[in-house]
Amino acid sequence: MSPIEVGAVLLAGVWAGTINTVVGSGTLITFPTLLAIGVPPVTANISNNIGLVPGSAAGAVGYRRELEGQRSRVLRLLVASLVGGLVGAGLLLVLPPDAFEAVVPALILLGVALVILGPRLSASVAKRAEAREAAGLPPARDGAWWVWPAVLLTGVYGGYFGAAQGVLLMAFLGIGINESLQRLNGVKNVLAAAVNAIAGLVFVVVTELGLFGIDSRIDWSIVLLIGLGSVVGGFLGASIGRRLPAGVLRAVIVVVGLVAVTAILLT
Repeated sequence: MSPIEVGAVLLAGVWAGTINTVVGSGTLITFPTLLAIGVPPVTANISNNIGLVPGSAAGAVGYRRELEGQRSRVLRLLVASLVGGLVGAGLLLVLPPDAFEAVVPALILLGVALVILGPRLSASVAKRAEAREAAGLPPARDGAWWVWPAVLLTGVYGGYFGAAQGVLLMAFLGIGINESLQRLNGVKNVLAAAVNAIAGLVFVVVTELGLFGIDSRIDWSIVLLIGLGSVVGGFLGASIGRRLPAGVLRAVIVVVGLVAVTAILLT
């Protein structure tokens, strides 16, 4: 890579790490950048996914104060994300590249709609929880029953594609769990980091061993550049995101989701 290309990939990593921590969809910045400098699509996809792992971890560390008191919730949902990410990475390796192209925009639009309707739906969930309490029933663990399977399915999506994973996670968590958006954003960053990490591990093992007939390679120079940039962006995104009011954070999620859909449909 030329010095200009190195700088472009590094800056794309910073930008992607920032957006991933605040909302998600950083892949829509790094992946096109890699294609623009001539990296083959499969190599770009795999190298990009691995490179963004350190940034996701940095974003989770940046939200550590918001994660206080949520240990049991995070551990429980982490299982769903890891299983989902493992399945999603496997699907990426064995299914035709265009297998999910038709449903990805619909999934993101669903996430955007859920974020917009979140306050009303959350109120409905809270009302049902109050009714359970009034009836002498134990409260639902970590929110509505469907949160765990929703996180699992989002992990499958994230392991396969990744872009706007955060939009979907924030939609499901915000509706199903009675908690502030900022504290849920901290949970989202941990879950997204787990999905990226397990998918990245699968890609490394498969490409290095040549399994499933995959002959693409990992470009470790790209992984390093995106990794360094995304770590800086992860901490920067945490600093910015933690200061956003709930209404502004919700608006940012909606805008990023709509941009993601538009970008996918135009490619």
